[in-house]
Amino acid sequence: MRGNCLKYFKMSGVNRDAPIGVQCLQKLNSWLCPRFQINKLLWYQASVLILTYFTYMTYHLTRKPISVVKSVLHQNCSALTPPPDVRPGDDQWCNWPPFNTNDANTLLGTLDSAFLFSYAGAMFVSGMIAERVDLRYFLSFGMLVSAVFCYLFGLGRTLDVHDISFYLIVQAGAGIAQTTGWPGTVAIVGKWFGNAKKGLIFGLWNSHTSLGNILGTVMAAEYVESDWSLSFVYPALVMGVVAFLVFLFLVPEPKNVGLSTDRQSPNRPSHRSDDEEEASQVIVGDQYQGDDPTEETALLSRRSSRSQGAVSLTRALAIPGVIEFSLSLFFAKLVSYTFLYWLPLYIKSSTTLTPKQSGELSTSFDVGGVVGAALAGLLSDCVGAPALVCAAFYALAAPALLAYQSWGASSYVLNVALLVVAGVLVNGPYALITTAVSAELGTHSSLAGDSQALATVTAIIDGTGSIGAAVGPMVAGIVSSGSWSTVFYMLIACDLMALMLLVRIAKVEIVKIWQDRRLSSPRSVRIE
Repeated sequence: MRGNCLKYFKMSGVNRDAPIGVQCLQKLNSWLCPRFQINKLLWYQASVLILTYFTYMTYHLTRKPISVVKSVLHQNCSALTPPPDVRPGDDQWCNWPPFNTNDANTLLGTLDSAFLFSYAGAMFVSGMIAERVDLRYFLSFGMLVSAVFCYLFGLGRTLDVHDISFYLIVQAGAGIAQTTGWPGTVAIVGKWFGNAKKGLIFGLWNSHTSLGNILGTVMAAEYVESDWSLSFVYPALVMGVVAFLVFLFLVPEPKNVGLSTDRQSPNRPSHRSDDEEEASQVIVGDQYQGDDPTEETALLSRRSSRSQGAVSLTRALAIPGVIEFSLSLFFAKLVSYTFLYWLPLYIKSSTTLTPKQSGELSTSFDVGGVVGAALAGLLSDCVGAPALVCAAFYALAAPALLAYQSWGASSYVLNVALLVVAGVLVNGPYALITTAVSAELGTHSSLAGDSQALATVTAIIDGTGSIGAAVGPMVAGIVSSGSWSTVFYMLIACDLMALMLLVRIAKVEIVKIWQDRRLSSPRSVRIE
């Protein structure tokens, strides 16, 4: 009975540190259902997962329209019927100035670079800011600013703006505002699920990225041929609404509502049994140092309940595995974001599909990303070797990209199938590194229980990856003017580089798995 009383709580009290919306729900519950009982921890964990899921979904929802609208900002005017007032010989009449030039792909690539380089540079600062402020305010403010910049890009068509500087400034501002999303959401989820196996949880949760891309593509494609300004206005409106919900209801950490995720009893020894260690620990590379608890550096280790000051950038970089996973993510995000920003245009140029149809077909890659994120997380939980899982995905991604480049345009069905496979293999390791691996490195045992490193480590890893995300679309914009085949060869080379950066860690993980199986196997007894 006493255990049940500890497990279940009446939602009759009002937590003053809780968001205003949560306080209203608590008061309403105490008035209408004073005897209603619920597992408060499970309730709040579910609400956090749902709110952060839709939060980051809207971040990608507002990133995607530019990739769809590119196909109408600059297109092949010879395939269209010109209006009567067009001058003879004007082969740029259907394009939106300043993208009505022969080097339009380079200009469009510059727009991507303005967003992504500002995003990558601001990410490192954003992570450190996130550790020092209330994450609910941090996220809701960042979402509102991001929505404003998305709206401003669409406003450029309404106000008939043709100055490239306007679009570059809007993209750069959007990139800075968008850096609030990833450190904030990962830090919050990490705080609420500190003791759980994060691979599958984060893998399923990370499908918000692909869902945001899909919905952003569908919304943008709906208006791209009639009024492309609405392709930006409606995603911005959705993001603003979700930002308001985040401000009202998102609980940044358990202590705001009088809870704790630490399931370890005060009377329980601080060390774990061998079975528990095997079930919850993932060793990365040379972090494994035997059974000495003062030397263990497990990726999936329990977080201490005590909190210290925010860590420095240098200290976060010194965590084993951070640099290698960051550099690997550099190349993984380069590949993923090149698809994100250029896939609809590539499909349109390599097939006979319309801009709307090309945008809709490109969502197949994101559907594969949903499956890949969950699959990579599940495999990481099962084998306890995230680097090995990432390496396997990288190894399979290279031939998948080559197959899509060679045969993707031959039929619609084959195009869809190959895009789904490529999405699984490209986005699987990208999702695993940016979520579960980042969260676990941010609560690494070498931090001596410092719970404030999560946002900084997440920002370092994702910030490094974002530099690659900035480089990829920019180079693709330049190279695609000559040949799309060269773009694919570049992506395959980057995929192999991401693989090589994790080979050493994966090798040590294989040795660790082999040693564990050898120790767990029954030993033969020799009878004299």
